[in-house]
Amino acid sequence: MRTKSYVYGEWFEGQEDGKEVRHAVTGEPVAKVSSKGVDFSRVLTYGREVGGPALRNMTVHERAAMLKQLAKHLLSKKEQLYKISASTGATNRDNGVDIDGGIGTLFSYSSMARRDFGDEKFIVEGDAERLSVDGSFTARHILVPKHGVSVHINAFNFPCWGMLEKIAPSLIAGVPAVVKPATDSAYVTAAVVEEIVASGLLPDGALQLICGRTGDLFDHLSAQDVVSFTGSATTGKMLRNDPNIVEKSIPFNMEADSLNCCVLGESVEVADPEFELFIKEVVREMTVKAGQKCTAIRRVLVPKAKVQVVIDALKARLSKVVMGNPLVEGVKMGPLITASQKNDVHRSVEALLERCELLLGGNDDFEVLGDGVSKEAFYPPTLLLCADPLEASSPAHAIEAFGPVATIMPYESISEAVQIASLGLGSLVSSVVTHDAQEAQELVLGFAPYHGRMLVLNRDCASASTGHGSPLPQLVHGGPGRAGGGEELGGTRAVKHYMQRTSVQGSPTMLMNIAREYIPGANTFSTDIHPFKKHFEDLVIGESLTTHRRTVTEADIVNFGCLSGDHFYAHFDEIAARDSLFGKRVAHGYFVISAAAGMFVEPSPGPVLANYGLEKLRFIEPVGIGDTIQVKLTVKQKIAKEKRDDQEVATGVVVWDVQVSNQDGELCADYDILTLVVRKNA
Repeated sequence: MRTKSYVYGEWFEGQEDGKEVRHAVTGEPVAKVSSKGVDFSRVLTYGREVGGPALRNMTVHERAAMLKQLAKHLLSKKEQLYKISASTGATNRDNGVDIDGGIGTLFSYSSMARRDFGDEKFIVEGDAERLSVDGSFTARHILVPKHGVSVHINAFNFPCWGMLEKIAPSLIAGVPAVVKPATDSAYVTAAVVEEIVASGLLPDGALQLICGRTGDLFDHLSAQDVVSFTGSATTGKMLRNDPNIVEKSIPFNMEADSLNCCVLGESVEVADPEFELFIKEVVREMTVKAGQKCTAIRRVLVPKAKVQVVIDALKARLSKVVMGNPLVEGVKMGPLITASQKNDVHRSVEALLERCELLLGGNDDFEVLGDGVSKEAFYPPTLLLCADPLEASSPAHAIEAFGPVATIMPYESISEAVQIASLGLGSLVSSVVTHDAQEAQELVLGFAPYHGRMLVLNRDCASASTGHGSPLPQLVHGGPGRAGGGEELGGTRAVKHYMQRTSVQGSPTMLMNIAREYIPGANTFSTDIHPFKKHFEDLVIGESLTTHRRTVTEADIVNFGCLSGDHFYAHFDEIAARDSLFGKRVAHGYFVISAAAGMFVEPSPGPVLANYGLEKLRFIEPVGIGDTIQVKLTVKQKIAKEKRDDQEVATGVVVWDVQVSNQDGELCADYDILTLVVRKNA
């Protein structure tokens, strides 16, 4: 079977036999992969000229809704994807990480984009920056889609998740993606892309797939393009230094494999739940995906006094791991992706053994379960001991065996554990297993400069923990130094990686019209109809209501204090209040915003259904007895919400800027309120 590329809107079969890819379990040929004949310049042009405009013509929320539908479609196809993935040696547990995890990432980014961004074709970032004393000159930061493509070069170990976790933020950003999977598992990625294309959910040009070599692709990249790489540090450095990448300063995000570690706290006793959690975590990370994970635990840091008991516990559990065909019941670990990868792992283990002791595995003396299984690509769980981990030149701090291999390293103090961890020169993730908060803090703060993510695992979070080796869409995936120095995921941060951040300066009114978000100082307008009587579509950014005035009395303060139970001295004690920073008795801050609501709310039924929240509240000037307040309510932002099947009406969130001023025009309170408003045209 030939694995085809999907380029310029069509499936393309390479013009030569290409590389033969074999079944990881049986050793039989499963695919041939070649990109010979692909016009790589045309690939980029098609993405820029067809996919880019189509995506940029959609709002962020429309792109997010598209991802949600795509996730639903792939979820309905996951069982057939599981069967295809089994040829790579993946167990159902492995597929749960790769296939389910990838689909889950699409759902997550769809949700985050609709929650955190407005429903525009661009993103407004942060608050307005006041640049002049009188407020007539201001600035905003906006993010717009780059007018290029994102090129994603992925590793072999996660053919589904590796693609989906990158294309999700790129598509949300409005930038089409060109995906180049690793050849040895490209047929799995191609199967996923085939389902994506068949769904018809993405616009033409939004996603292209190159199976095989990238040819002269890099020569045709422009400064509007973005490259994201996952794989070995050696390959990543070579690509990052490509002359065209360097000359045009093309953004290049790199996530490389690293020597991640897991540390057992000094305070943990063998009888503690944390000891068992530690053993389970190490074993899981050694055996999931047969240890072929960029986040797998490679270095196991253990208090010197507990080294032997840890060795015994790990050996006992690892010895029970059943290897074989992932489709056979009882099999817990499949093969490595190829026989060649097995040989690479074995060579790395041999290099590690120059300074380390072999405790378990490291040879072909093992059994595999299943008929017709070839042992060529299998490698057993292998445990090593590095007796002198403080030796900076130890290969255990430099060589990664990319398989089910981990090295135990003893330490005598927390500072020593930090020093050992730092010798890895930068990693993606580290985990700390302890129930002692002080110990956890010292370890986390010591490890953090060298790691992109930290997991603190103990009895309190174990049942809910996603584990050491699971990157989550909401959290940064990446790390310093050896780990590549880049970042993926991290919530909406990843979306911004594919966009251009631009500061825009001008008058508040001009910037309000550009960013479609009200800025204090911008021109406003009013109509004869109360804004709470208008549907979502009829409200306009900058539309405002100035209320009647209200003089605050002593009775207001007393009544509110009795109602709320808040009898703070500044409201009730004349003498103490006189000596306070206020110099007089003042009204409760929450009375002021409650009174403000009473002044701007239209009480009769209408399109406004509910108060959805209150944000950015600041009390600026105190309101005393006899002060007169007035409120200005302005439409700041509008965010349409997707209508669910169980909802009777479609709604949108309207963000209102609220300013409460006193009789001297001084601002007393400033905040945003959010209301749920009926949409009449949805």
